[in-house]
Amino acid sequence: MLRPRAVLGYVAHTIRHAPEGGVTYEAFCVAYRCGAESGPQDEQGAAQDWALRHTGRTGHTLFRRVYTDHARVTQATEPSHHPNPLGRESGGRQ
Repeated sequence: MLRPRAVLGYVAHTIRHAPEGGVTYEAFCVAYRCGAESGPQDEQGAAQDWALRHTGRTGHTLFRRVYTDHARVTQATEPSHHPNPLGRESGGRQ
C-alpha cells in the first residue's frame, strides 16, 4: 500500500523596524492606586513632559515608559531547508 508523502518547504523570514509606521511613546504612573497615563504620543519629549508635570502636581515619582514601534516581516532571499532555523525547541519561547 502506498502512503501519501508530503514535501515541506520552509521559508525563512526576517522582521525589522518599519520607519513608515513611526514610534509611539507613553508614560504610566505606577504610584499606588494612581493609574494616570500620558496616552500615546508621537514625540518622546511629550510623554516625558507629561510625567514631569504629573510629578509636580502629585509628587509621584515612579513611571513605566513604553516605546512601541512597527515592524515589517519579509521573506528572506535564501530559502531555509531546516524546519527550525533558529534552533529553538518547538512549542515554546526562549
